[in-house]
Amino acid sequence: MAVYTKINRREIKYIENNFNIGKIRSFSGIKKGIENTNYLIKTKNKKIILTIFEKRVQKKDLPFFMNLMFGLSKYKIRCPEPVKNKKGKYLFKIKNKSACLVSFLQGKDKNNLNYRECFIVGKNVAQLHLASKKLNLYRKNDLSVNSWGSLLKKIDKRINKLSRNLKNLMKNDLADIRKKWPKKIPKGIIHSDLFIDNIFFNKGKFYGFIDFYFSANDFLAYELATCINALCFNKKNKYFVLNKRKSSQLLKGYQSIRKLSLKEKSNLNTLCRGSALRYLLTRSYDYLNTPKNAIIKIKDPMEYLDKLNFHRNVSSFKDYSS
Repeated sequence: MAVYTKINRREIKYIENNFNIGKIRSFSGIKKGIENTNYLIKTKNKKIILTIFEKRVQKKDLPFFMNLMFGLSKYKIRCPEPVKNKKGKYLFKIKNKSACLVSFLQGKDKNNLNYRECFIVGKNVAQLHLASKKLNLYRKNDLSVNSWGSLLKKIDKRINKLSRNLKNLMKNDLADIRKKWPKKIPKGIIHSDLFIDNIFFNKGKFYGFIDFYFSANDFLAYELATCINALCFNKKNKYFVLNKRKSSQLLKGYQSIRKLSLKEKSNLNTLCRGSALRYLLTRSYDYLNTPKNAIIKIKDPMEYLDKLNFHRNVSSFKDYSS
């Protein structure tokens, strides 16, 4: 979440007139995240999130995201639920950009997960995957392996500003990952961006997932690879290293609900490498292209170079799970 598009009382009045939410008492920008503009709106009785969709989210994908969150909430997956306006529509325009309101999820993200929380997150990821299978929805993952080459081309003339010889390293990794990328392992709808700031806890208990605007159909185990990269590394002596006990608990929690196949296990390293490269690419792109006046906290791309280096030097499922 972030703030690129600034709003004023005019836009707030429009929302008041078109939604049955009552009088809006306050609104404030949310700085966390990097993709869309988000505001916390407060009325007398509730809190609501306003999301204004920026460049990376395509208009054609918005109904998928709305229907996914609505469907998941009906299957008891804790996530924001889109709010319909007086005409029964989820989507509307603010400053010529698509926007929506979603329910406010209680709780907040944590700075770090302990081992028990890694298990709980793994368990809830599996429940999300099983629930999403019941939904008749499909969206191609535009940020999966086939898109990474074109993304690298967009930044290849500037990428070495971040780290010496980074361009060649990323090209070589991409070529090797493409060769090893799995073809026939279980697919379904994945959240696709389960970072720690998209996972909420409330009073020490798991409370839900937020920010579903990268969700798509892809390998279910790719979601676990992203979670391992996002949740199971610790910084040690200036470098990020895997906390194997955390990744073990994450995987055990997941498998307490849905067992991984032998093919999923044997391909986990390649999926982890791919996920690390994906975020190294997108974070590098954002780092090099984010407007200076954006109210946003930029995430460090080099964290994912450490993670990519780690995965390159291991290969077995046992390297992630005890």
